[in-house]
Amino acid sequence: MPARDILIIVPLFNEEGSLERLKEEMDIFMSACEHNISVLFVDDGSVDRSPEIIRDICSKDSRYAYITLDRNMGLSAALKAGIDNADSKWVAYIDSDLQTSPSDFSLLLPHINDYDLVTGYRLKRNDPIVKRFSSRLANSFRRAVLKDGVKDTGCPLKIITTATAQRLPFFNGMHRFLPALVQAAGGRVKEVPVRHFERRDGVSKYNLANRLIMPFVDTFAVLWIKKRMINYNLVRRPENIR
Repeated sequence: MPARDILIIVPLFNEEGSLERLKEEMDIFMSACEHNISVLFVDDGSVDRSPEIIRDICSKDSRYAYITLDRNMGLSAALKAGIDNADSKWVAYIDSDLQTSPSDFSLLLPHINDYDLVTGYRLKRNDPIVKRFSSRLANSFRRAVLKDGVKDTGCPLKIITTATAQRLPFFNGMHRFLPALVQAAGGRVKEVPVRHFERRDGVSKYNLANRLIMPFVDTFAVLWIKKRMINYNLVRRPENIR
């Protein structure tokens, strides 16, 4: 992959129906963007045609690359794998299902020099009513407990400084708490309204248990982390270390 300012991480698990359309929309965004951008697919153990499709995309376009996990590990693990392999100034994240648009990264970009994390919030959700209700309930509970002030922590459209991302604690489910964890690490967070679209291909990987029950439990784990996170600033740096 060429040198870049921003690496966009695209985690995926069995999303064969949306990947070629994602490539088309990502190309439109990158061609209009002044930043040097590359895309990293993280295949989270797909068992459909997704691996074949991303191999073909990457073989034809040097801006795209992929890594593959040995088994399905979940979104947080796929994000960590992508962040661990980033050498850009910023890392971005978008889901492969195209319920958010790569073009809406342009709404986040004006803020990246002033904040450690710029995240979208879905102004109008185009999801089934049960999914909208569970998300609204989980967001309200999280805001009340963590006091992070974030409307839509789970929006799958984010840009974060790589240095910040690589020092965050990672655990299963942490992707829902990126804004709170960035704040706990001393970072600044900005929310920007973005569009949200109905899923056209594939099926959601979430159910009531992993959308509602586990996030409630994880909220208290994040509260524990926030209270114990170590942050420090040096007032003097060593002149020479042997």
